Amino acid sequence: MSRPLIGITAYLEAARWGNWVREAVLSPPAYARAVEKAGGAPVLLPPLGPSATGDYVRGLSGLILAGGVELDPGLYGAPREERAEEPQAHRDRSELALARAAVESDLPLLAVARGMHVLNVSQGGSLIPWLPDVVDHDRHAEGGRAHDIQISVSSKLGKALGDRVEVTAPHRQAVKRLGAGLLAVAWADDQIVEGIELQGHRFCVGVQWHPEREPDNRLVEALVEAAR
Repeated sequence: MSRPLIGITAYLEAARWGNWVREAVLSPPAYARAVEKAGGAPVLLPPLGPSATGDYVRGLSGLILAGGVELDPGLYGAPREERAEEPQAHRDRSELALARAAVESDLPLLAVARGMHVLNVSQGGSLIPWLPDVVDHDRHAEGGRAHDIQISVSSKLGKALGDRVEVTAPHRQAVKRLGAGLLAVAWADDQIVEGIELQGHRFCVGVQWHPEREPDNRLVEALVEAAR
């Protein structure tokens, strides 16, 4: 049986090889390795703009919206957050279009970290632009300790992972208002949303942590199985 093609959103960044410094399409290798381990064939998707979206969706069996720089708050009506990194407008446009197309075409989708925020905003939701302002601890911060996530057992996420998982999930934005059709299905102990799903979709799951970095590959396996 052929492996399903799983698209992985990638970055456009300056990179060095030999004496050259050039703009390159980049992706942390953990995504591709997790897809290959789960039985899929990984394909990198450069953020070249919404014009390629339809071709991507028609040619793929599944999609991973990968992590990265925070979304531009202007996309959900919030003021610019000066403490965040400079938004990447080209990537925001490309991935929001991809998320909407995947939802419309029922393409299996796993949205990781930033990708979960892209999914939520693509459906009309909003984010907390700077999470440290609304929590009084550092468990969501870079270098923060691992913490338990409670998962709804009736959700696709719960069926893949069970009712609880321990994660390290550094993030400076978080889901505020859920987008149309999305449900919160996982929460940290401070009730910050750590997992979302789209109702009525074959497989459309967003998580705040990075499952591709974990030894437990069940969530990526669930994506690949839905893509078959």
